Amino acid sequence: MAKKLQNNKRIFLVTGGAGFIGSHLCERMINEGNKVVCFDNLSTGRFENVSPLKNNPNFIFVKGDANKIKDIEPVFKEFKLDGVFHYAAVVGVKRTIENPLAVLQDIEGIKNILELSVKYGKPKIVFSSSSEVYGEPKELPEKEDGCVNPLTPYAVVKLAGEKFLESYWQKYGLKTCALRFFNVYGPRQESSDYGFVVGIFIKQVLGGKRPTVFGDGSQTRDFVYVKDNVEASIRAMQSESANGQVINVGTGRPLTIYDLANSVILCSGKKDLKPELAKTKRIDVKHRFPEIGKLLKLLKFHPNTPINDGLRETIDYYKNGNV
Repeated sequence: MAKKLQNNKRIFLVTGGAGFIGSHLCERMINEGNKVVCFDNLSTGRFENVSPLKNNPNFIFVKGDANKIKDIEPVFKEFKLDGVFHYAAVVGVKRTIENPLAVLQDIEGIKNILELSVKYGKPKIVFSSSSEVYGEPKELPEKEDGCVNPLTPYAVVKLAGEKFLESYWQKYGLKTCALRFFNVYGPRQESSDYGFVVGIFIKQVLGGKRPTVFGDGSQTRDFVYVKDNVEASIRAMQSESANGQVINVGTGRPLTIYDLANSVILCSGKKDLKPELAKTKRIDVKHRFPEIGKLLKLLKFHPNTPINDGLRETIDYYKNGNV
């Protein structure tokens, strides 16, 4: 960490900062005149995601594992942090199913961030939780103070993280906010089998293949463009009303997976293709979409990027040779 950041600017740590969402957050924070310490072990993040920032005097990249105290504590020691976005985690359905023990290790990262924040000046923490904590929902739309039903180690870790943040807010007065991200999509999202449905569909369609929809395609999800997600994250960091809260980040407008596939086809200009329905043994959650009253009230924000606009920007990214 030899590079020195300019004085008289607020300093924010973004763990998982070279990842899909984290890199967009780093970029936005830099553009708003902040200093950013991007911390990532590059297990799933890519340095290419933040390489355009590497010569910016307000940006520093630190390679390390947030789950290891010896890696992360030097950052807290060296920089007087104003805030921490803790986004480092094992992500992707296929990856988290194949590596459940690796997912459980992320609890160490949550513990490290909380303990170090209390020890070094109490910077506010915004934590990336997930709609996965709802599992197979007991009610729709899904409410923050309603039923949770985590079905995977990933979801259990996210829910545990929320509870740890809440307890540190109550016990130490450490400002925290947990954001339950619904289906975020956009440029830089992984499109391999370890990635997410939007990127996978785009890769298939741009390759001239029919997008593969498992089941009958009637399952619904709430898709949030990454720039809207980042806006919610920044507002959560800035908002005093968000302290100690858990907030859904979604549009409140569910979309079927079949309709998503058709939208990808339309926005790609591949009108000769049609979604391909495929049988599967896996059991998908049928419906998932949030109640967003807290998002509107506490953060005064409603994700508003139309799905086709977001898809076109994402498709342009992949057309330029990115994967």
